[in-house]
Amino acid sequence: MFEIRGDRRPQGPKKLRAERQAYLDLVARGVSTSEACRLVGINRRTGHRWRYGRTSQMKAGQQGVPPAARPFAVSDRFLSQAERIVIADRLREGASQAAIAAELRRSPGTVSREIRRNRHPGSGDYRPYAAQQRADSRRPRPKIGKIAACPALREHVQAMLDRKHSPEQISRRLRRDFPERNELHVSHETIYQALYVQGRGELRRELTAALRTGRAVRRTRRQPGRRQPRFTHPMVMISERPAEADDRAVPGHWEGDLIIGKDNGSAIGTLVERSTRYILLVHLGAGRSADQVRDGLLTAMATLPQHLKRSLTWDQGIEMAMHHQFSITAQMPVYFCDPHSPWQRGTNENTNGLLRQYFPKSTDLAVHSPDHLATVAAELNGRPRKTLGWDTPAERLAKLLAVTD
Repeated sequence: MFEIRGDRRPQGPKKLRAERQAYLDLVARGVSTSEACRLVGINRRTGHRWRYGRTSQMKAGQQGVPPAARPFAVSDRFLSQAERIVIADRLREGASQAAIAAELRRSPGTVSREIRRNRHPGSGDYRPYAAQQRADSRRPRPKIGKIAACPALREHVQAMLDRKHSPEQISRRLRRDFPERNELHVSHETIYQALYVQGRGELRRELTAALRTGRAVRRTRRQPGRRQPRFTHPMVMISERPAEADDRAVPGHWEGDLIIGKDNGSAIGTLVERSTRYILLVHLGAGRSADQVRDGLLTAMATLPQHLKRSLTWDQGIEMAMHHQFSITAQMPVYFCDPHSPWQRGTNENTNGLLRQYFPKSTDLAVHSPDHLATVAAELNGRPRKTLGWDTPAERLAKLLAVTD
């Protein structure tokens, strides 16, 4: 194992020859850049520069330092030279591509692409050693981007971005206007990369202002499964909700949400019972903090008997940060929907759409008093519903309370 030097002061390029060689040897054996840098004791940027050269960090027109010459650590997922020899031999014998793929235990598409991409451009024959050279020549990174390599393409893209065209519009328009010129065909993702990847110099950086978002850097989108915990107390997900809530046979399972007013300055809490579609409206006024929502929900649920407080399903809004306190006080568990899954509380979503007839969007919801909210809820609860056999939610709830009494 390479011994990390004790003196960590900058040594200059000539004094790091041993580290450089050790780093490249590790990379050639398949060790990742980060791990090789850690083992040798160098900065990750230094290792990246040794491996790839300075071309990825230089501006357009400047002369970069080429990457270090090193043997390729080729993964098993790539075809080897021995496999290419087998392909050439079997093709001469007249074997089909599917048969060759089965013999090599490769996908037929892999063999098909290999023959199509690496056969001789003139005769069309597949020559294994020439194919290996073509594959090796395409493997080094980084590569010059298509936009940087074609001045005509770059001019067209820059001109269309200046006219506020989106990358997708540019890509489609170039294909339509120049169907025979493949050098002017570019995907919208290539345009985004030319704008967002720092140091490529393929397009002027100020052109990002012409994009819809106006962002100069790309925003990473976190996957739902990698979201950070939103609340201090862990959420109980909807997958753990009792099965009786799904078929609506047992009353007492509620869905809740907020409808938001103008400039996010006001809100009204909405609750709907899944079995009867009975609606409760929660007055919040000009705020929608976790404390206000907790207190408002407790006030609304205090009007119900315990057998009608079996569960509450909510989305993952920050207004439910006090969900554990509500559950303990109301003796009512709270279940949370999965991210970006409003259909998991579809009854409440439909109810919120009905409520917008009374509380239009972009209006101040704080002007509505608790008495007015009660009046609106009573009117909706008195509306016959097709899904209830034309009963009203109030009639269904009255039947449940009468049976209990």
